Amino acid sequence: MKNKSYRPIIYSLILILGIFLGKFLINETPSPQNSKLDSILQLVQENYVDGFDISEHEDEILIAIMRELDPHSGYIPKTEQSYMEEQMSGSFSGVGIEFNIIKDSLVVVSPISGGPSEKLGILSGDRIVEVDGEDFASVGLTNTEVIEKLRGEKGSEVSVKIYRRGEKELLEYTIERGEIPLYSVDASFMIDEEIGYVKVNRFSATTNEEFYNATNNLLTSGMKKMVLDLRDNPGGYLGSAIFMCNEFLEKGELIVYTEGKYRSKEEIFSDDGGSLKDIELVILINEGSASASEIVSGCIQDLDRGILVGNRSFGKGLVQEEILLNDGSAVRITTQRYYIPSGRSIQKPYDMSDKEYNTEMYTRNLQNEEQNIPDSLKYITKKGRVVFGGGGVTPDSIISVDVSLNYSVFNRLRSKNWITEFCLNEQKFLENLERISDLDEDVLMQKFRLFVQNKNPDFDLSMGNKELLDLKKFIKANIAKNLWGNDTYFKVLSEKDDYIQKAIEILN
Repeated sequence: MKNKSYRPIIYSLILILGIFLGKFLINETPSPQNSKLDSILQLVQENYVDGFDISEHEDEILIAIMRELDPHSGYIPKTEQSYMEEQMSGSFSGVGIEFNIIKDSLVVVSPISGGPSEKLGILSGDRIVEVDGEDFASVGLTNTEVIEKLRGEKGSEVSVKIYRRGEKELLEYTIERGEIPLYSVDASFMIDEEIGYVKVNRFSATTNEEFYNATNNLLTSGMKKMVLDLRDNPGGYLGSAIFMCNEFLEKGELIVYTEGKYRSKEEIFSDDGGSLKDIELVILINEGSASASEIVSGCIQDLDRGILVGNRSFGKGLVQEEILLNDGSAVRITTQRYYIPSGRSIQKPYDMSDKEYNTEMYTRNLQNEEQNIPDSLKYITKKGRVVFGGGGVTPDSIISVDVSLNYSVFNRLRSKNWITEFCLNEQKFLENLERISDLDEDVLMQKFRLFVQNKNPDFDLSMGNKELLDLKKFIKANIAKNLWGNDTYFKVLSEKDDYIQKAIEILN
């Protein structure tokens, strides 16, 4: 990376350059301490042997300063700020992933629903280690560099190599950039005559309208019970989370409150405008559910308004205030914590490295979460049930993960884009079908085996029974999606989804 020779100077000046935060954020008379820092800074700029123009390194220095606070405070350069705004409000052209830079590599937080990466089978947790032949596993990788490489003109292509846990070899993808849809509601449909299903992938500027329209249609279809799927939902706008909670609650219920050292306590209560107050509710969450997702699920659990199914959520309960700077960049500073009705803080500890903080959710022993919990982390719901603090929201019914399953063959098929290609080819012969039940999974699998054999006679399709059943279901779901849309895709997958089947069992 460029400017490596300046890094020792930059890091030695981090404390000195705290003045820049004050310079950008407030216009006050410098304190005596700032005057001293000004003097030192001036000495460096006027006397350093090779010369040092601090203005050329402001972004890098401010990022380093903000990183010392907490995992969610940060400085956002101008180029990234516009990208962040697009994620929550509009559309853009690119590969369609949400990402984090963890230690030395680019990690996919989640593929954006309906985008090119999701269609190719790129998954949460994948590490992109090479882009167009360039090493992307180097220390010093920045968000700006990632955006510059992965975003681009619609129809253009980018080649990536991915490391996926459990795979011995890197997976290679060629991604055609496309217009990325940023819908909040992935799907909404009736599971049976009484149970409706809604999957929400984020809390954005359009979530309130999308969620209202989806649930109103389900109510018209006779919905009396509901499965709300917030798995892998990274959160977003607090206002959208409050709106969603309000839909389920009677008037006067505490939804969430915030508090910080320099901010007074603010409580938010439900009004009487909810349209889902009589609907029986189960919410699905997992380790990818964060922030606004945790406010919704935690509020519903604390008020005993519904049942939570899945795995403990991520644990992001810090409130950031965004301050726009004159040059179009921004600073996000954590000013408060969220607390759900029982008094629990959602935020998990962050006295660890960034890598440990972001990968902790993959290393939990979910089956032993409730053992040896100290009394200080036990809280009481509205009806007197014990729930647990310590970070994240622990479901009422935990779905254990079968670590013996091996999806390496499945993953290679997706990375080669063979499943998508087969489904698109097969769709041409099935366009006159009228019912999902007319899609025979065994027949489709036989055809798929022949398809793979023609692609590569030496490709081994051997896999376990559970993995094979999931592959069959996935092929059927993708063809159904091509024929009838996103709702049908999720409806087919729900037939073998342990989380959804547990939710149906609870509701019945």
